[in-house]
Amino acid sequence: MRPEKATIIEDLRTKLNASPFLIITEYTGLKVQQFSELRKRLAETGAECRVVKNTMLRIAAKEVGMPDLVDVLAGQTAIVIGEKDVCGAAKILKAFAAEFEKPVVKSGVLDNAMLTPDQIKILADLPPLDSLRAQLLGLLQSPATSLVRVLNEPGSSLARVLKAKVDAAGGAPETEAAAEPEVATEADVAPAAEAAPAAEASAEPVAESAPEAPAA
Repeated sequence: MRPEKATIIEDLRTKLNASPFLIITEYTGLKVQQFSELRKRLAETGAECRVVKNTMLRIAAKEVGMPDLVDVLAGQTAIVIGEKDVCGAAKILKAFAAEFEKPVVKSGVLDNAMLTPDQIKILADLPPLDSLRAQLLGLLQSPATSLVRVLNEPGSSLARVLKAKVDAAGGAPETEAAAEPEVATEADVAPAAEAAPAAEASAEPVAESAPEAPAA
C-alpha cells in the first residue's frame, strides 16, 4: 500500500474511533454550494461530513471492528461522523434531504451495529438529548443506580440507551422495552446497560455534481 493511502486510512481510523456513530450517504447530484451548506448545518450539531474513497472507508471500518460495509459502499460516498449523539446529525440529514432531495442516506453504524435508512429516520425523530434523558428517567423501570450509571458513562454507552429507545419507538415488545435496559439490534438497537453496583446509588446523576473532494 502506498504511504499516502496508509496515511488516509490511518486518519479515517482515528476519526471513526473518536465518533460514537457513522452515517453513510451518497451525495451524487449535490452542487458545491449545497454541499457546503450541508457541512455548515452539520457543524452546528458537532458533526462533520467528509468525502471518502469507498475502498479506504471499508478498510478503515474493518480495522476498527465495524461490520463489513461492502454492500452499502457504491457511488460518491460522504460519511457523517461527530462528537455528540447521532440524533442531531440524523435530524439535519433528514431535513436537508427533504429540502434538496440529496444526499441519500444509505446506512449507518451505531455501537458496531448496522443501521438501515429507516432506522436513521427514527433516530432523527427522537427528541433532543437533554429531553431524552429526562424521558428515560421517567420511562425506564430499572433501579435508579443502574440508570444513573448509564447516563454518566461516555458516548458509546449512551448510544446503547438511544438504541434501546429506538427499539421501543419501532415497536419492540413491551416486555423488552419495559424491562431492565436490555435491548435488541439497530437502526434500532444494541446491548443493554449493565446494572450498577448498589454502591453507586449515591452517585451524582449525573446543480452540477459537487466536484470530487479530496479523500479524508
